[in-house]
Amino acid sequence: MNDISFLTAAELAPLIKTKQLSPVELTKHMLSRVDHLDSTLHTYITPLHESALKQAREAEDLIMQDRYIGPLHGIPIGIKDNFYTKGIRTTDGSKLFADFIPNDTAAAVQKLSAAGTIMLGKLNMHELAAGLTGTNPFFGTTRNPWNIHYMPGGSSGGSAAALAAGLTTLATGTDTFGSIRLPAAMCGVYGLKPTYGLVSKYGVFPSAWSLDHAGPMARSVSDLAFMLHYMAGYDSNDPASLKVQIPDYTEDLNKGIRGIKIGIPACYFERLDSDVEKLFNHAIAILRSLGAEIIDIVIPELSMSTFSGYVTVTSEASAFHYEMLKTRSEEYSTDIRAFFLSGALTNSPQYIRAQQARRKTAMAMKKAFNDVDIILGPTIPITTPAFHEKWVEQNLEVIRRCLPFISPANLTGIPSLSVPMGLCSRGLPVGMQLMGNHLSEKRLLQVGNAWQSIKPLSIRI
Repeated sequence: MNDISFLTAAELAPLIKTKQLSPVELTKHMLSRVDHLDSTLHTYITPLHESALKQAREAEDLIMQDRYIGPLHGIPIGIKDNFYTKGIRTTDGSKLFADFIPNDTAAAVQKLSAAGTIMLGKLNMHELAAGLTGTNPFFGTTRNPWNIHYMPGGSSGGSAAALAAGLTTLATGTDTFGSIRLPAAMCGVYGLKPTYGLVSKYGVFPSAWSLDHAGPMARSVSDLAFMLHYMAGYDSNDPASLKVQIPDYTEDLNKGIRGIKIGIPACYFERLDSDVEKLFNHAIAILRSLGAEIIDIVIPELSMSTFSGYVTVTSEASAFHYEMLKTRSEEYSTDIRAFFLSGALTNSPQYIRAQQARRKTAMAMKKAFNDVDIILGPTIPITTPAFHEKWVEQNLEVIRRCLPFISPANLTGIPSLSVPMGLCSRGLPVGMQLMGNHLSEKRLLQVGNAWQSIKPLSIRI
């Protein structure tokens, strides 16, 4: 057997179902790795040894009674620390909520728990889910397992790094302007931002209401499909929740991509770091060889996404934090305080213009999907940066460079899947994102699985 730390849920499930692998032993193994490695990597804020082992014993008892409930039964999971967990500290990565213990559990976490997952702990994150580097001065800055001197990305940096280091099998993330996809790209894992409203946000700390998404992160596309099956679905407690039929996301995973039309906006070739450009061109050639039809497209409206995304996220975040910014501003880290205060200074005409630009972008993307099935681009235009002493400026610079690539999917509410594209010349992962029309997760996962089959992390520039 391969090291169970790095097996996917799809690989672990048959072993657990047939009683070849004990959920208790698997959980003990993962917690031991957390104890051994996390003092360096800082992927967890609150490990949950006692409750995890209790859940594992309960799962094992059911399985021994031949009451196996599905592919996530007995599978370890890490929960990003902005998902409420009843009776368990939930910090949102912030000093402001360092002692907050919710009275309820987020809907998505409840569903994953009902599927039999074992919660190993609450995962570290960029403070208040409002940064892209993974820097956290309060709970320790998460390190990239590929090279601890480099950032893991954010805000779901703890989730991505824990997956990459074999400190969990599955993880949850949230994505307001790239917070699932960017760290997935930097850590070489898979992350899906679903269609807006497909996964309930009830019990998740808000960042920007109209942009927030919750979604799955894993080391394989099949694991994302398993997780989304349980996480998706209507929830009356979430005003944005969609009442739609949930398909079998695993059904088409092995169909291949022959005849799939993949559109690449011309602007996604602009301002790319050299290694990203080389890997992207190589990926396009591979997708052609797999049978996809590559089509050059032009979406001028994408140029509005930085303005629209920045104004929307800062304005909505500052509205939620308005009173605390006035009375407890010293408890915010420097970068987040500056970010939110810029939103507090936004006036109504600016916000309305941002929404008008957002609407135009959404209409342009919808029109593009009349001609293509998938829109493809690098997840972000940069290779993973090393941590810098001037971390406040670095966070703002990463946001500036990456927003044109990651914000359109949030602004328009379409699903977007980040997959590893290869390794840059420094040996760090680089990501590629697949975007589809609303509720096209099944097709995105199909294309992502075909791409995964070529073992992208073996590609190096």
